[in-house]
Amino acid sequence: MTDLPFPLQPMLAKAVDAVPGPDSVPGGLVYEPKWDGFRAIVRIEDGTCDIGSRGSKMLTRYFPELVDALLEHLPDRCVVDGEIVVRRGEAGAERLDWEALSQRIHPAESRVRLLAGETPSSFVAFDLLAIGDADLTGVPFRERRKALEGIGRSFGSSIHLSQVTDDVDLARRWLVEFEGAGLDGVVAKPLDAAYEPNKRRMLKIKHHRSADTVVLGYRVHKSGQGVGSLLLGLYDDDGELRNVGGISAFSDKRRLELVEELDPDVMRDEDGGVELGATDRSRFASAKDVSYIRLHPRRVVEVRYDQMEGDRFRHTVQFERWRPDREAHSCTFDQLDIPAAYDLSRVLA
Repeated sequence: MTDLPFPLQPMLAKAVDAVPGPDSVPGGLVYEPKWDGFRAIVRIEDGTCDIGSRGSKMLTRYFPELVDALLEHLPDRCVVDGEIVVRRGEAGAERLDWEALSQRIHPAESRVRLLAGETPSSFVAFDLLAIGDADLTGVPFRERRKALEGIGRSFGSSIHLSQVTDDVDLARRWLVEFEGAGLDGVVAKPLDAAYEPNKRRMLKIKHHRSADTVVLGYRVHKSGQGVGSLLLGLYDDDGELRNVGGISAFSDKRRLELVEELDPDVMRDEDGGVELGATDRSRFASAKDVSYIRLHPRRVVEVRYDQMEGDRFRHTVQFERWRPDREAHSCTFDQLDIPAAYDLSRVLA
């Protein structure tokens, strides 16, 4: 094997608003689906498989079924960049399942083995960084892709080769259609680009939407001063206000201003004390303080979001503007843009 370090930080992408034309960069662009899973660098060497995450965390022990498949279908002595995903749903109606994937990271070996059978993972390969003694990170993507397609002829089972196209109109259709299968958008890759770890040399285009939400409360910033995050809610069909996510990107000045702005909405007990609520603890940060200051549900904020995961925003959303013209009870799940269903197996074909 080459002297390529491992685990290796993957090359990244910077966000752009729309799918760019193929000639917008020197050497041209090609397009791939943007997979919504765990970014993973896989190394096969001397009959062993190692899987490293974007943050250099080793993922190998969490995906024993994937290790077996990678050893079977990838050549010995190679390093491949790709995405670990979990497929769920009936044949003809499959989609990616982020929640099932996230549950695969579990400390108990017995649980890891159980989930490997119940929610088996797949690997989607989209770049080849080394093969045999050859380090490919310095060669253009067009050559790396050709080499990846060469080893891709041996892929099968749960190991897939990501689609690629130079047709910008098709890529723009992918942006719309593939969301229905749980994908995250489209990636545009410069054909002449070398592989640069931890550098944002690719372009990503994700879905951006807006929604009017009710402010349920706020958490105090970790510094002890100002608003750290706003908790957001939407009304369901039964008229229940449900927590759907939060906003947290505020400047130091704005955090302090928000405390004063929101003070009239703070819920207080008979003695004038602030009423606190608590959200569910995350198993990824079980020690985190989940308490928050409750607000009367009457203030509406418009937010920008990319997609939903069940009944919650998939990522932290962005503040757009206050909506004093909206009544809180009018902020329902009905306003959310639900993508048309699309069969994942058609994306992986």
